[in-house]
Amino acid sequence: MQNMDVRIAIIEAGLKFWQVADCYDLHEGNFSRLLRKELSGDEKKRIFEAIEQAKEKYKKS
Repeated sequence: MQNMDVRIAIIEAGLKFWQVADCYDLHEGNFSRLLRKELSGDEKKRIFEAIEQAKEKYKKS
């Protein structure tokens, strides 16, 4: 499975993939397809930033 570091970070943050996709500005299905192939360092950096945004946005409730 590709991008395990991204997948693990999302799960450990207690987030759903759709929440990160929302902050990454992609539809959930497109985000899932994006993760099928190993991403470049810059792309992963953007996703990790989206994870942080999603934590702030969705973990307040």
